[in-house]
Amino acid sequence: MKAKHNFQRIRWHSRRGMLELDLILVPFAEQYFEALNEIDQDRYVKLLASEDQDLLSWLLEHAVPSDPDIFSIIQLIRTRHGSATTNTNTTDKH
Repeated sequence: MKAKHNFQRIRWHSRRGMLELDLILVPFAEQYFEALNEIDQDRYVKLLASEDQDLLSWLLEHAVPSDPDIFSIIQLIRTRHGSATTNTNTTDKH
């Protein structure tokens, strides 16, 4: 069965040229996109059609997207990004 979305294209479009977005979207695409269900993959592709300023505002929780699909995938990205940064920023205190 052929994948609906071309992963290399998704990864490329996740690179936005704005460092703040690149640090969130590229790792999300690389680590999670292929494991998402088809609905969430479609939502992510839809998200990538958004303007960078909107993406940044939504991801930083400065605004809430009116589209429920975009809202849903933003929540998922924030959750995954938060757990990834928590796991890499923990220090062992022996």
